[in-house]
Amino acid sequence: MTNLRLLLAYDGTDFTGWQIQAGRRTVQGVLEEAIRDLTGETPRLLCAGRTDSGVHAHGQVASFETKCKIPVDRWRTALQFRLPDDIIVREVTEVPPRFHATYSPLTKRYRYLIHNSLVEDLILRRFSWRVRWNLDVAAMQAGADRLLGHHDFRSFESNWPNNKVTSTRTVHELKVFRTSPGPVLQGMACCYPEADPQGFIAIEIEADGFLYNMVRIIAGTLVNVGRGYWTPDDVERILLAQDRQLAGDTSPAQGLFLVHVKYPENEDEL
Repeated sequence: MTNLRLLLAYDGTDFTGWQIQAGRRTVQGVLEEAIRDLTGETPRLLCAGRTDSGVHAHGQVASFETKCKIPVDRWRTALQFRLPDDIIVREVTEVPPRFHATYSPLTKRYRYLIHNSLVEDLILRRFSWRVRWNLDVAAMQAGADRLLGHHDFRSFESNWPNNKVTSTRTVHELKVFRTSPGPVLQGMACCYPEADPQGFIAIEIEADGFLYNMVRIIAGTLVNVGRGYWTPDDVERILLAQDRQLAGDTSPAQGLFLVHVKYPENEDEL
């Protein structure tokens, strides 16, 4: 058996998330169908993060084992030929048998994109949340700083209690900054000169793991800070209260991207 790792990008707009659901179009379902068509096998496809309906990816990682003898350097082209336009196979590599897309990651990085404008953008509305009110990015960053480190993030989790052991996670980096859409989307959308070069705000977060809707709730909370509803100190108050009702709304799915998954470089650490 050969263990293969896929590096994937996809536009999540027309998918009901990653995980297979009966009668629904999902990323996993479309990929597994393409692999079956190529190899005749029924794959057990694992992924780094089960993105929700409408959520995008630029750096999703999946893995599966196969007996197929197709050379690794031909897999990307052969698989892409069988996939729709809204899924891109960026890379296919052979990995050690112990590599597991779900359990081997050290950290994951998500990006949330806000279009801070009075006017809707026809193209980029599929990939961002439009917030009409002018946002104070410095205040949002000050609030974000309160979430750095090792904390119980149950205030920022939709389904608590969850089926995991704990709601404690470590946030290694959390940045809020104004940006042009091109570098943030990294090829996921048609970025054109008419797009406002500073009309977008990115929230970048890297952690050792994420709770259900954690990034989208953090984004909703920081927008309330940016609007002046709350202060950065309120973010710390919400964090320590461990009460989902106190945090901001869950922001829309279309602004969220899984951009990178970090794995150990040493095979012994997998």
